[in-house]
Amino acid sequence: MYHMDSKIRYEIEFPINSSPQLLYQYISTPSGLSEWFADNVNSRGEFFTFIWNDSQEKARLASKKTGEKVKFKWVDEASKDTEYFFELHILVDELTKDVSLMVIDFAEKEEIGEAKQLWENQISDLKHLIGSV
Repeated sequence: MYHMDSKIRYEIEFPINSSPQLLYQYISTPSGLSEWFADNVNSRGEFFTFIWNDSQEKARLASKKTGEKVKFKWVDEASKDTEYFFELHILVDELTKDVSLMVIDFAEKEEIGEAKQLWENQISDLKHLIGSV
């Protein structure tokens, strides 16, 4: 029987010079996400379709907290939740008020380095958009 390798959860944090409100627009809306996360993003209700070149993946916006975080669950062809998701948390340091974006995602063990590199590239694009370089 074919068994898919189970993926491993990882976290990666990026300092971003931005207001939480502005950053939230970029992580929670199709127009915001299409500027840095994917080539194009469409949404219908809670379902978001992420398009890269010739591939597309569908996810459900499973939870959100305005100005703080979003969680997208990847779904299968029947739009049923899979066990995998990615979360984006906006963190604000209480003392310094520094803002960072925490990414929680999953990847296969041997692909974690590559997955993190991909996020680094995407977050770099996001920082350019916000003017936080």
